[in-house]
Amino acid sequence: MTDAHTPSPETRGPRRPGEYALALLGQGAPADNPADASPHSFPDGGGWRTEIPSVEGPEALLTVLEESEHLDVPVHRISQGSGIWMLTDAEITEMVQAAAERDIELCLFTGPRGTWDIGAATRTQSGGGGLRARGHDQVAGCVEDALRATALGVRCLLVADEGVLWLLNQLRQQGVLPADTTFKVSALVGPVNPAAYGVWERLGGDSINIPSDLTLQQITEIRRVSRAPMDFYVEAPDDLGGFVRLYDTAELIRRGAPIYLKFGLSKAPGIYPYGRHLRDVALETARERVRRGRLVLDLLARLGAGGGMSPLGTRLPGPLNRFPLDSAAPAGSDETDRRFTPERI
Repeated sequence: MTDAHTPSPETRGPRRPGEYALALLGQGAPADNPADASPHSFPDGGGWRTEIPSVEGPEALLTVLEESEHLDVPVHRISQGSGIWMLTDAEITEMVQAAAERDIELCLFTGPRGTWDIGAATRTQSGGGGLRARGHDQVAGCVEDALRATALGVRCLLVADEGVLWLLNQLRQQGVLPADTTFKVSALVGPVNPAAYGVWERLGGDSINIPSDLTLQQITEIRRVSRAPMDFYVEAPDDLGGFVRLYDTAELIRRGAPIYLKFGLSKAPGIYPYGRHLRDVALETARERVRRGRLVLDLLARLGAGGGMSPLGTRLPGPLNRFPLDSAAPAGSDETDRRFTPERI
């Protein structure tokens, strides 16, 4: 008798969870629609990469590196959430060097944000402006963070405001920020429809985090209008819904490629903004995020869907669509045009 958990010799390609056992009972799922599959990939040909988020400082980063080696979890990107302004130069330099030794991309969050500001709207039930930069001073703080971090060797910046993203993209194109700097759009402002996704791409986003409650069909809809890499919490923190979508991972790759699989953690205490008073929980949750990654990779392997990962060490997104540099300047804003000409930078 054929083992119901094992593909028959005639079977080719990945299988769905429980596919063979359910087929024996006449409960098989309909065949995949090839039109739902993403036609895109990373420039290296891979369909997916991995990310460990919420790694708050050098000690947590070292914990992730040690645990990823212990559990054999390949890591393409490590990201931080408290912000560049919450790290010393020495801490940033240590993180840059540790990530570079493993050829892992390090992504740090830019600047002050509305959730920690004095504005009352973020404390209301609606959340007000959320993580967006409030007023000129917070925008300036985000730009200052970007300049400081890239000068210290950081080449991926996490952004939670469309205006900040647009300005940083202009600085990148004009050579003020290194040309190989990439911008990652935060999950807390992530788009929920294809048109909005395209706007974030055109403003300068190089990978765009979408909320983890989007359906598979909605992910397909986004992929029909944009090839910009997608960031997706396979397990989302509680403040992003606490969704656990491990069994969707293979289909997320099929529909969402190129995609970063983010191994978040539900039912965990918040650690932003991080300090040593949160050391124990930061290190233990960092370690558990890597273990969650191992669970995802094991599941993909059991389903025969573990192929197609980008080579380790790759990071650039490939050509993407952008707005012309002057398209977002306010009408009649001559000062904006003058400020961002190369000779005035």
